[in-house]
Amino acid sequence: MSIVLDGTNGVTSAGSVKADAITNAAGTGAPDFPNGIKATSYNETFVAVTSTTNAATINCEAGNSFSHTLTENTTFTFSNPPATGTSYGFTLKIVQDAGASGFTVTWPTSVDYAGATAPTLTATASAVDVLVFYTHDGGTTWYGFLAGAAMA
Repeated sequence: MSIVLDGTNGVTSAGSVKADAITNAAGTGAPDFPNGIKATSYNETFVAVTSTTNAATINCEAGNSFSHTLTENTTFTFSNPPATGTSYGFTLKIVQDAGASGFTVTWPTSVDYAGATAPTLTATASAVDVLVFYTHDGGTTWYGFLAGAAMA
């Protein structure tokens, strides 16, 4: 049987079941997969985030892979993480503007970096820095990691 995860109710065709029709063994809530899930391929939604008035929001319900090209000093907000007990992580690609303006980023106070110090972003023209964030407590604490600096 194949499962079509397109968010509408019912059966689509012989052997295909819509995602909303799948529940756990009790008939409520998310399905249980006691033997795990084996995927042939796995893809994540990529979202380009923009800023307005020095603010940008990473909506955790929108995907797991984000990018933002700095056009101003930017304060990030992380919204809609899963509830406590469900882990969630995302990757954020930060790109400096082509003019090497050296725009800065302010992270949510809930982000915990090693040594309690946010990494310094590369300030050269079109520089790319990649960061990874992880939470398991509904976003009360985010663990932040610099995955790569001055990538381009």
